Amino acid sequence: MLDLGRSFLASVERNPSATAIVDNDCRLSYAAWFGHIQSAAAGLASLGLSRGDHLVVILQNRWEMATLHWACQFSGVIMTPLNWRVKPDEIDYCAQDAGARVLVYQDVSADAVAQSQVAQGMLRIAVGIDGQANGDIAFDALLATPSTGTILAAQPDDWSLMLYTSGTTGKPKGVPRRHRHERHAALAHVAQNLYRYGERTLGVMPLYHTMGVRSLLAMALIDGRFVCVPRFDPAAVLKSIADEAITNLYLVPTLYHDVLAHPDAATADLSTVRKLGFAGAPMNEALVHKLIERFKPELFVNHYGSSEIYTFTIDQRAADKPGSAGRAGINQRIRVIKLDTFDVDQRAAVDEEGQIIADMASEESFEGYWNRPDADAKSLHQGWYFTGDMGYVDADGDLFVTGRVDDMMISGGENISPVEIESLLSLHPDVDEVAVVGLPDERWGQRVTAFIKRRGQVTGEQLNDHCVTSGLANFKRPRGYVFVREVPRSAVGKLLRRKLIANEYEPES
Repeated sequence: MLDLGRSFLASVERNPSATAIVDNDCRLSYAAWFGHIQSAAAGLASLGLSRGDHLVVILQNRWEMATLHWACQFSGVIMTPLNWRVKPDEIDYCAQDAGARVLVYQDVSADAVAQSQVAQGMLRIAVGIDGQANGDIAFDALLATPSTGTILAAQPDDWSLMLYTSGTTGKPKGVPRRHRHERHAALAHVAQNLYRYGERTLGVMPLYHTMGVRSLLAMALIDGRFVCVPRFDPAAVLKSIADEAITNLYLVPTLYHDVLAHPDAATADLSTVRKLGFAGAPMNEALVHKLIERFKPELFVNHYGSSEIYTFTIDQRAADKPGSAGRAGINQRIRVIKLDTFDVDQRAAVDEEGQIIADMASEESFEGYWNRPDADAKSLHQGWYFTGDMGYVDADGDLFVTGRVDDMMISGGENISPVEIESLLSLHPDVDEVAVVGLPDERWGQRVTAFIKRRGQVTGEQLNDHCVTSGLANFKRPRGYVFVREVPRSAVGKLLRRKLIANEYEPES
């Protein structure tokens, strides 16, 4: 089996003149980029980094970030990216947890790095800024390191990457993945999204997130073009699609929503985009219809997965059955088991909500968390990964993801999942975004409450009427509506229900 460095080299040898990466005025062919990658790998070696060491990187989606990712794949160094919005205490924790000695940063992460005690004791590489006053190494100096011969130091069983989960509760968890895990996941991504040689995608999803990494690797395997978008901006996305003749998009639903909501979306040239993919969260039915109308894609893929095991399920006809996550990916087996059990053979019945679990024998699967036996004990049982997601399998055999186990509401003794309610409310023409949570209630235990970002002048009474006429079961209907300026989400678009429960939101004025 090829490691990732040799996989990239195969693309260089196959099509050296093809454009590999674009970042504003930077436009590099595979051959030219390979030269920079090898220089960066040599530069990392000159700093004492070798196979099995961690490189902590805190950068936006720029060509230097992608270059360092590939340099690590050639040198055997473990790419360890952090959110560029990271806080100093998070740098302290993750850098210590990884045992890293070298850190890379840019202007947007400079303050956090300066305030991190652990970072002050590390070798630091500054990208795009002058860090020499702090004794930091310039990225350009790294690239100037002479390379003697091709560096191919990694093997398929070496660690390639360690992503840190978002840590919505407790400390972030390191998810280490080997070259073979990453390569299998990238090949599956190519196959399941029907990518051809020479595809072009936007590097919008951050490269500290599994979706961003998957796009980067998939394009390299097929001599494709990776167009960097350092920070999500709908206008920049629309312009890049037209300028670079982008052929596929792979985004979270929130970003699709924001792109379509931009004033330029109505007139932008989107004709080259033939394939849409989404992941990270369910997509409501209203947004599905809007995307079909605007893009008219040949392929519309719902991908359900995680950092731990890249693919759980795939639905290549997402528009035909909105809400369906489809069936197990080509490298995976899944089950839905009864709630409140660790027995993987206690399967839920058809249409019965349970916890979704995935077979860890998958070629894409991680092997356990980094330094976290407590997390392993919670999530890994009998060779299966317990996702913490709830869902059910319908009579056709298709999976529907209904939320997190921790998001389940119990109102009046009834178990209620928020996703069905959110999808229904999203269909109201005056609703822009919606999130449903259970707030404490003396009578009901939890009071089903809908937080609404309005598009028009709709009232709670009108939304209640919408639920009644749509046939929503009475016990599931929201008992309260709160109108907010924004529905809180993470940097990659995941809904943060905990903030609504904790009153961390801005009411509509």
